[in-house]
Amino acid sequence: MELIRKIEHWAEDRNLIEGSNSTKQFLKLGEEMGELASGLAKGRHDVVKDSIGDIVVVLTILARQEGLEILDCIDQAYNEIKDRKGKMVNGVFVKESDLK
Repeated sequence: MELIRKIEHWAEDRNLIEGSNSTKQFLKLGEEMGELASGLAKGRHDVVKDSIGDIVVVLTILARQEGLEILDCIDQAYNEIKDRKGKMVNGVFVKESDLK
């Protein structure tokens, strides 16, 4: 929780919450996802770690731009999946309702 607040404060100090917008932040998310894909493709664990961290930072800022708290978003997502059933198909978890 403290780390999330530090990220938000960092973003506020740089005017990323009020001075930018969700569209720009979403484009930044795409950039960071590309770096993650590259790190995975090249087996670069250091790049993967950095990229995942960057993605969390970007999503935290995006949530605030939308008037949301990132932890509330994560909590909502977890509550949707916590009882989900399904199975692995070619290395991907497919929820039960999509298997039919």
